[in-house]
Order: sequence, then C-alpha cells, then structure tokens
Amino acid sequence: MPSTSCRNRGLKVADTGNRSDPIPSFRFVVRFDSLAPVGFSDCTGLTLETEVQDYHEGGLNTHSWKFATRSKQGNLTLKRGIVDSVMWTWYLSIMQGSMQFRNGTVTVQDPSGSNDVMEFQVLQAFPVKWVGPDLSASQNNLAVETLEFAHQGLQRIK
Repeated sequence: MPSTSCRNRGLKVADTGNRSDPIPSFRFVVRFDSLAPVGFSDCTGLTLETEVQDYHEGGLNTHSWKFATRSKQGNLTLKRGIVDSVMWTWYLSIMQGSMQFRNGTVTVQDPSGSNDVMEFQVLQAFPVKWVGPDLSASQNNLAVETLEFAHQGLQRIK
C-alpha cells in the first residue's frame, strides 16, 4: 500500500522509481586546445559573479534599488599527480614572455563515463600560478601539483 505522503500527492509507488538524481562530481575530463587531455584529481573555480550597484532614490526610505553591473569569473584551479611536464612547459613559456591563450573544456560525465552530462567552455585561458608538491620523507603521499588559470569567460555548453 502506498504511503500517505505518496497518496496525498497523487503518486503511485511505481512512479517514485522514475527519478532524476544529482550529477556526481568524481568523473570529469579537462582539455585545452592543442594539448593532449590531462588527468586532474580536482577542479575548482567554475564561478561567475555579477556585481550589484545600490541606488538610493531620494525620498524613498523603505529600500534601495539594486542594479546588475558587470560580471566577473573566478580563476580555474586544477590539481593532479605529477606525470609529465606539459602544463609546466606552458606556464614556463608565459613566464618567458610568450603568451599562449588556449580555450578549454571541463566535461562532467555520468558515473559510467559513457555519457557527457555537463560541459563548460573556458575561453582564452592561460596559467597564472603553479604550486609544486608538498614533499615529506615521513609520508607516502602522491606528489601533486596545482595549476591556476585566468580566463576571459566561462560558458555552459551542455
């Protein structure tokens, strides 16, 4: 017999099995133009924020008007175990004065990895910070490097 809450909403027990779960965050792929795909363990900074300007209208003391102004994007931060020097080489070339912008994508996949469920495009990215691994002879952790990228915009494709 269906529970009281299901009956009150007009649902049948069989309908509750047809659901849409949130997307897990553990399976994702990061790619940059002209570079081979590189595996990362963490990806943060997929953020956009719109600044708000308060306008205080004369004679109106009950509230202020709020207007959207410009939007800004946060830097993209990626972490990975050190396996090659592709990202280091890109950062080094920028440090030496050879600016190289690359578009990138961050694609989130379903748990099986067979379907792309969400995709973000990062426009004209370039590395702005590299942090080497924390090394300790008393632990057996992986050597992880952190790369931070500035970019000119973020778009959700899918």
